[in-house]
Amino acid sequence: MVTLVGGRLLVNEGILAAMLDMILVIPNSRSPAYGPLARFAAVEPPVWAGLLATFLLKKGYGVEILDAHALDLSAGQIGQRVADAKPRLAVAVAYGHQPSASTQTMPAARQALHAIREAAPTIPTAILGGHVSALPERTLREEPVDYVIEGEGPYTLATLIDALKVGTSVEKVPGLWWKDAEGARYRNPPAPLVKDLDGEMPGVAWDRLPPLSTYRTHNWHALGHAERSPLAALYTSLNCPLSCRFCMISAPFGGPGYQKWSPAIIGAELERLVGMGVRHVKVVDEMHWLSERHVEGICDEILTRGLGDSLNIWAYARVDSVRRPDLLDKARRAGYRWLALGIEAADSTVRDGQDKDFSDAQIVKTVRAIQDSGVCVVGNYIVGLPGDTRESMQRTLDLALGLKTEWANFYGAMALPGSQLYRDAVAKGWRLPDSWAGYAPVGYDCVPLPTDTLTSEEILRFRDLAFLRYFGDPEYLAMILEKFGRPAVADMRAMLAVPIKRKILGY
Repeated sequence: MVTLVGGRLLVNEGILAAMLDMILVIPNSRSPAYGPLARFAAVEPPVWAGLLATFLLKKGYGVEILDAHALDLSAGQIGQRVADAKPRLAVAVAYGHQPSASTQTMPAARQALHAIREAAPTIPTAILGGHVSALPERTLREEPVDYVIEGEGPYTLATLIDALKVGTSVEKVPGLWWKDAEGARYRNPPAPLVKDLDGEMPGVAWDRLPPLSTYRTHNWHALGHAERSPLAALYTSLNCPLSCRFCMISAPFGGPGYQKWSPAIIGAELERLVGMGVRHVKVVDEMHWLSERHVEGICDEILTRGLGDSLNIWAYARVDSVRRPDLLDKARRAGYRWLALGIEAADSTVRDGQDKDFSDAQIVKTVRAIQDSGVCVVGNYIVGLPGDTRESMQRTLDLALGLKTEWANFYGAMALPGSQLYRDAVAKGWRLPDSWAGYAPVGYDCVPLPTDTLTSEEILRFRDLAFLRYFGDPEYLAMILEKFGRPAVADMRAMLAVPIKRKILGY
């Protein structure tokens, strides 16, 4: 039960105002997303919900966050906590563990919304997220929710609360999809994007979240460290100006674009986090290392504040955006320890189709330059992209084994709602998962996109074998032993010992 302290309600180890406007609910998608590998994966702070809370709190609204994912709550527990809190509005935030992982959180969001409706039928509900913005009409039609928010969400939520407070019509709430009493569905004009990120969303409302010790980083990010907690995460930029066919990151923003927080704001946020005992930090930006001027400004702020030795940062980069060895050296001194590169495929024709027209030589050069600076590399690979064959997938695995990055992720190609690949798949009748759970890469229900020459089953089987081959490679394990020690190798072996269950493969 939620308990009273000084006339205010305690939820989530934090303080909940008695007159609460809104509760932002993070659905618990741990088990469906990662299955038996969940203990090796991160439990990340819900950064977007934290930014939404900051935006709304600055405007005087009463907001709390119920992070059911971090607290490992059941749907029934979510429903009861929302009912006890009595907010004017309950909002499911289906953003996933990275911006493009929203779809796989939808089954958990559905369960949470059902439970809220059952426990508190008079409390209006809404949902937002990347998947929701990609398929707003379908979401309103299929999910047990009163309102669907298309777009970023801040201005929509503020205007919706205003309407609910005074009981006026929601027909002028920007970015809102809604139903009338007869069930007819309506779409309001879009909401504006937040332009003044520094002024309106200057950091996450950490006091609305569980203690940061609740959150842990991925096993690989903590290699060489005794603990995986606490973990913090932050955005330094929003959206992406690029147009990779498999990516849906721009869905909440109405198309490609790029907005940044100032380095000073990022430096202040990191200083605040270090003061809270944080060492491990994930930069959530879909493409952090895109503007080298932006990255350098952040590095300068970190170094000026004397934070570099206190941080273990990881972030995303592109092979063709990492160009300056001197900046890599500065980033290493500023606490950058890992860069994740979207290498995707060894076959250049497959890779070029995804807006990745860099050469094989450039891949090798960039990986080695990063490693030479003392920063570790995560190689991200996708098998089963359009044009892939059994032979080209094998070349991708051979490339990964040759590069021997400190970590590697292998994915079957997924046509994520909001991506061009999804639009192509729908238009051409390609096989798609029959449920949103099928979009979780290591989930039991995963169904990758087929190609002209490969079935979904063949692609998924190759992906799982590539994972085992890479992390069981003796040369790779020898490198891990030398860099990180015996505990890291033991962790790899424990991970490999966990069987991955796949519905379409019959086990």
